[in-house]
Amino acid sequence: MYISLEKIKTIREKTGAGMVDIKKALVEASGNEEKAIEILRKNGQAKAVKKSERTAKEGIIASYIHSNKRVGVMIKLLCETDFVARNSDFQELAKDIAMHIAAMNPKFLKPEDVSLEIVEKEKEIWTEQLKKEGKPESMIGRIMEGKEKKFREEAALLSQSFVKNPEVTVGELVAEKIGVIGENIQIGEFIRYEL
Repeated sequence: MYISLEKIKTIREKTGAGMVDIKKALVEASGNEEKAIEILRKNGQAKAVKKSERTAKEGIIASYIHSNKRVGVMIKLLCETDFVARNSDFQELAKDIAMHIAAMNPKFLKPEDVSLEIVEKEKEIWTEQLKKEGKPESMIGRIMEGKEKKFREEAALLSQSFVKNPEVTVGELVAEKIGVIGENIQIGEFIRYEL
């Protein structure tokens, strides 16, 4: 199957993936650009899982100050080697995540980091709301599970939809970069200031 160089370049601009990987994905997708991008994303996530067990103790501290000078973020983004820490793609990822934190104000890194105490307080509020709405007792349990899951995801950085591309979460964005860069990347600490 013939794959044009223009199509490969277009996908490379969108994904940052290697040209050989793009060509393989296009062949597998029978030339369909959207399917090829989906294949590349899945491959990147598979690579990320393999690399996630490797130690990430190098990295950078990145910052973002919003244009109104009233919101600022500092983030520690970790990788395996100082070589990758100096990579422009890695540094751009750190800046993008810092900007996302400024915009979306996550309180936790992962959904499971949200404390049970906070969730229990929210559950009290949700229960009252559901009773006022007249929801039957038999449905409240299932509704509460859904509300808790959504609450945890919205409060956690890795499960939030990325502000620049809502079709992917921040966690998926990091996984894609792991696939492109070829090293384990982890978000360390982050802090957000606001006046």
